Amino acid sequence: MLRSLKDIIGYALRGTDDEIGKCHDFLFDDRQWGIRYMVADTGNWLPGRKVLVSPITLGKPGRKNRKFNVALSRKQIENCPPLDKDMPVSREYEKRWFDHFGFPYYWDGNLGLWGMSGHPIALYQHSLQERIPENREPAQANEPDQKNHLRSVREIKGYDIRASDESIGHVEDMIADDETWAIRYIVADTRNWLPGGKKVLVYQKDIEDVSWKHRTLGLSIDSESVRNSPEYDPSMPINQVFEIRRYDFYGRPHDIP
Repeated sequence: MLRSLKDIIGYALRGTDDEIGKCHDFLFDDRQWGIRYMVADTGNWLPGRKVLVSPITLGKPGRKNRKFNVALSRKQIENCPPLDKDMPVSREYEKRWFDHFGFPYYWDGNLGLWGMSGHPIALYQHSLQERIPENREPAQANEPDQKNHLRSVREIKGYDIRASDESIGHVEDMIADDETWAIRYIVADTRNWLPGGKKVLVYQKDIEDVSWKHRTLGLSIDSESVRNSPEYDPSMPINQVFEIRRYDFYGRPHDIP
């Protein structure tokens, strides 16, 4: 199911033995446009501390009770490598995080969004079936670069969105698949461009370039396409009918995963 990340922020988190806090933010990979971590605020349980939770351990977000189940205990989370809130999440930190929980690295294999798979649950199941050796090294043939590629969903909100010919609005939200955690759409708020304004969905593959320095997303489509595209209603679920309608508008095949 496609879900608004803005809506999920604030959901309560339930570990295997007790409550562990609330969803504070998400970190996404700016190359593959997939959610790599939820940032959990542990509140009064671990005051002043935020921890990372991978989609590998996340259940489905409950829309009615606004809760997430996390397949980790309080002890596991308390003992995970401490996160310096003032520093970016490095690849070295990620290695320590994955080693702590005994999960396969998502960057090994370099084939799908989640290494050898397109689904994070495959990595969780692999960890149950096969013991991950200590002091392991990623496959040398597919060693990723060490540059940080994780970005905050909270931080990207408000970025200017430029079509191929002019600015058409700003980032209001991001829409992700709550099974694969791939980001499918950016929600563009056009109220500062169109009289009366409306929210529209920008397909992630239409994002041509991003300037993190200038806080701008560049699109491959023109402003007229955005102006006439189907309006997005945040109160309504994004179902297959809506997606097909949108694909038809842009004259594209129905490549809905």
